[in-house]
Amino acid sequence: MKDKKNTAPVFRYFNRDMSWLSFNYRVLLEAADEQLPLYERINFIAIYTSNLEEFYKVRVAEHRAVACGLKVTEETDRNEAIALLEQITAETSRQLAERTRIFEQMIVPTLRLNRIIFYQDPSEVEDAHRFYLQHYFTDEIFPYLQPVPIRRGVVSTFLRDNRLYMAMRLRRRGKFEYFLLKLPYSKVPRFIELPRLGECDYIIYMEDIIQMYAVQMFPGYEWDSCYCFKISRDADILVDNIATNELLQQLKTKVKRRKNGAISRFLYDRQMPDDFLAYLTHAFGITQDELVVGDRHLNLEDLRHLPCPNPMLKQEEERPTTMPHKALEEMKGSVYRYVAKRDLMLFYPYHSFNNFINFLYEAVHDPLCTDIMITQYRVAENSAVISSLIAAAQNGKRVTVFVELKARFDEENNLETAELMRAAGINIIFSIKGLKVHAKVALVLRRNRQGGLIRSYAYVSTGNFNEKTARQYADIGLFTSNRTIVADLQKLFAYLRKEADDATFKHLLVAKFNLVPRLKQLIENEKRLARKGKGGHIILKMNALQDPVMIDELYKASMEGVQIDLIVRGICCLIPGEEFSRNIRVTRIVDSFLEHARVWCFAGDGNPKLFLGSPDWMRRNLYRRIEVVAPVLDPSLKRQLTDMLHIQLTDNRKACRVDNRLRNVFKMPSDEGNIRSQYAFYDYLCGL
Repeated sequence: MKDKKNTAPVFRYFNRDMSWLSFNYRVLLEAADEQLPLYERINFIAIYTSNLEEFYKVRVAEHRAVACGLKVTEETDRNEAIALLEQITAETSRQLAERTRIFEQMIVPTLRLNRIIFYQDPSEVEDAHRFYLQHYFTDEIFPYLQPVPIRRGVVSTFLRDNRLYMAMRLRRRGKFEYFLLKLPYSKVPRFIELPRLGECDYIIYMEDIIQMYAVQMFPGYEWDSCYCFKISRDADILVDNIATNELLQQLKTKVKRRKNGAISRFLYDRQMPDDFLAYLTHAFGITQDELVVGDRHLNLEDLRHLPCPNPMLKQEEERPTTMPHKALEEMKGSVYRYVAKRDLMLFYPYHSFNNFINFLYEAVHDPLCTDIMITQYRVAENSAVISSLIAAAQNGKRVTVFVELKARFDEENNLETAELMRAAGINIIFSIKGLKVHAKVALVLRRNRQGGLIRSYAYVSTGNFNEKTARQYADIGLFTSNRTIVADLQKLFAYLRKEADDATFKHLLVAKFNLVPRLKQLIENEKRLARKGKGGHIILKMNALQDPVMIDELYKASMEGVQIDLIVRGICCLIPGEEFSRNIRVTRIVDSFLEHARVWCFAGDGNPKLFLGSPDWMRRNLYRRIEVVAPVLDPSLKRQLTDMLHIQLTDNRKACRVDNRLRNVFKMPSDEGNIRSQYAFYDYLCGL
């Protein structure tokens, strides 16, 4: 596209939030894949719903604050925020209708075919179950029910974030009266398994049992109707520019207040009559733009806990399992001994995260190891990583941990683990004012008896030091004893410890320092090759691509003939298929494991440069965070990475193209067969 008055191209971009909704819709489409195990499809409905809940708590809440004049952002002004909220509501409503169709017309009937009857309405309940349900309600549910009157103009019950409520309407003396009931999920399971009838198992929602018998709580009233609803509240915590000495107390206070944030969504049963809805919105102060139409049953993220009477419905398909690393087996599992000779790359979850834990314990017991340094962004509860660091401190090592307290929704866990480590004698460095440290790096320093530095070890990863997510996320970790990379990481930790105001890095690419200039240089090199007729090819794998500066660099490279393949799981603001992006293709992969790795390949002239690390190409990652990217220098490891990228680009089972209208366009089967990249790459690793 070119301006008539100017030969310079006019570039365009997808909206970030609409692109994210496109990604989440792709997640939902997994629930419609009849080749997947039934309960895995059900789990994708839960994931889709949970993702959407967080989206409303953070992104939509921010846009509402801007639309109401309560907040100013770089992204949108007030009018843009209002228009965007309308777009989000329209697209979300369309997707929720599709979720209803998939669940009610595909999932529930398939459960029935497998002799699992999942009641979706009290009217469906067999007579043989009603006596049982009456007693279940009386004995197990009724003791925890506390209906509260809802009256206009009277102070009402505070509605908790993400809690499911039931609003009931009854008639007495010719007038409607309304009551609020918080459903007691902490006391009673959401899904109740009923006695078998014949060869069939039966399941019912707890709220449907309440609906069947709630009238018993209101003697003297005539029952009218009841409907469920829930609200989502603003869950963001703005603490980026708070000094470190104030940050701890501010976070503790704000985390406690998170559940009291402004309302960002009022989700209600689509069958609720207009006059019923109007009464509730008036009573609770809900505005029209906060209303989102939902299904009869809300909080479908709970479906991940749906009982499975037939385990075979979860095990129809064998997933890739953790494999031993053959080279490490030859070294009897010693990462130390292997990395002393050559670099090592681990692909999670195909390789076990225990290899990293073992590496830390090798450092604990190494008499020449003096220092262990690591960044902490999101760690697992009861973390083996934290336990090994505590063991190192108790064994006389100097252990330094940078704890990022501003990791959204992990603030409390990070605070608790930081206090635990500090009590064990570990040196804790907390967040930096105005910056978030998102790097995933570790450093083990070793010294001789004279104090001189000897062979030491660096680790750079695309994923967190979290053994739980390492079983679910597809990430990559690189171990190296390369002296230059070790020295670069020493400089980074000196900066984090505030022992240096600046740093220069030779091998590592570090956001805030040299990352963006180096990326522009790498893209320019490919453009130069394309101009000379020597090709020019870039493959970029990441979670999100949003920064307009770097997108423009890719657009310009495309216009000069550079072939660009993007593997972007989530947000992608780059628009493919336009005149300025005719050489750019966008692939999205959603499968059993969450694709989380960031890998970049600049093909060069027969000598490709490959990198892996923590950042996506978002403005926040490139300019407002500390991110670390390492070059992959070992030729065999470079080949493994390029092979992985090419396997993913040939995926025609779980990969789709994102077109210039944000649609997820699935690839057609090819002569090469049915390629499912996560499984194909597992087979590839087995053959190494």
